[in-house]
Amino acid sequence: MVENVLEKLCAKFDAGGARYRVLHHPAGDRSSASVCEVRGTELGQGAKALVCMAKGGGVKQYVLAVLPADQQADLKKLAKAIGANRAGLCSPQEVMDLTGCVLGAVPPVAFDDRLLNVADPTLFTRYEEIAFNAGARDVSIIINTDDFHRIVAPREIDFLKQEN
Repeated sequence: MVENVLEKLCAKFDAGGARYRVLHHPAGDRSSASVCEVRGTELGQGAKALVCMAKGGGVKQYVLAVLPADQQADLKKLAKAIGANRAGLCSPQEVMDLTGCVLGAVPPVAFDDRLLNVADPTLFTRYEEIAFNAGARDVSIIINTDDFHRIVAPREIDFLKQEN
């Protein structure tokens, strides 16, 4: 299990020369909207991290899928993009085992080698800064988007649910 998530995030961002700040705040409920309100950020600036399992077609892969908090994931598109037949969200225990975090506190950075870190490209094009929970529901990081993109370097995959 991953430990000291906030320390690891700060060390990674410091090593990469990132422009970021840590914000301690009251824990919101698990909704992205309540968290952005306490952070003082737009909902679309939130980097929502989903811990998934993609399977089928000879693939069995844990995925940390990151997308803007005002969007929804299309897990079928995600699975297809990595060569699997299907994908689903992991259980709270699997999330804890892979990230060291409870649901709602997972940052968009994978520290476990079993997790493939992917992000939808729109995360990097809409705002100068993105924000996310940093291992706990009462602490967030707000970071320059370009710095996050450069340092974390997630595999970019289009997996947003299209509105009808």
